[in-house]
Amino acid sequence: MGDGRGVHEIRLGVYATEEEAAEIKRRITRLLCPDPDHAGPCPVPWSVALLEGEEDAYPELVEQARAERGADQ
Repeated sequence: MGDGRGVHEIRLGVYATEEEAAEIKRRITRLLCPDPDHAGPCPVPWSVALLEGEEDAYPELVEQARAERGADQ
């Protein structure tokens, strides 16, 4: 009988520049593995990826970002 583990995906939509997104990815990586030089694999295997061009997947986020940008101008 298994231990109930499986692959789970957590998605985070962020309206950001490429540089801002890369910094967020770096910070998430450090949260998941605060000691990248540890011996052996992480206790909970994980991976992180940075994708772009998914605006149609997050229409409310894009609308919010555009509204806030308009308010700043």
